[in-house]
Amino acid sequence: MSSLILWGLLWEIVGRLDVTFFVPPLSEVVSTLISVIGTPAFLKALSETAYAFFAGVFFAVFIGIPTGILMGKSRLLDELLLPWVNMFLSAPLTALVPVLMVLFGFGMKAIIITTTLFAIWIIILNSRAGVLQINRSLVEMARSFGASPLDAFFKIYFWAALPEILGGVRIGVIRAVKGVIIGQLLISIVGFGALFELYANNFLMAHFWAVLIVLFALAFTISECLSYLERRVSYYAAKR
Repeated sequence: MSSLILWGLLWEIVGRLDVTFFVPPLSEVVSTLISVIGTPAFLKALSETAYAFFAGVFFAVFIGIPTGILMGKSRLLDELLLPWVNMFLSAPLTALVPVLMVLFGFGMKAIIITTTLFAIWIIILNSRAGVLQINRSLVEMARSFGASPLDAFFKIYFWAALPEILGGVRIGVIRAVKGVIIGQLLISIVGFGALFELYANNFLMAHFWAVLIVLFALAFTISECLSYLERRVSYYAAKR
């Protein structure tokens, strides 16, 4: 909190000194935010961005966690998929956006897929890492009590790897924010991407920073909630 106050004061001073038009005073940004946050244009942009973001995160979690767990369980599947996962994680995914536009068009579907691609790879890797660190005695115990592969998946692997899974989801959510904005700027100018484009082109920097603060605040809030949940289940790591 002290750090935020310090940076806020520094921002206000730089804005008052009129060093550059790109950085207006923080007080002006907050005042602008209060004035635009209830407008129909802002609420529509927020709903479009939230829809694309949560849909992309849902698919990333729904696909990424089972894939990562299966990679941790199966050596063959791990050797088959791991090079591709590492390649997509380190690749500049923005370069794939034109390909997605050709394949899926210029609508919300392409934006959701872009968001999913930004988030899914780190979720897969963290889920895989969590499974690889499971104490083998837990797996052997499940087998000795006659657990089916489905029972072992949901009752052993998932819960024992949960701290790493939540860590991957938290990082994936942060990457998904970047993915949804890139999608809304490059694929279809909607949501917050449309507001960024409008305010930047008209040099409305207070409005630009106001929307950016909202975006950062939402991402930070979701990340902190997941971080809190991660700490709550961290005792599983000691039980492994």
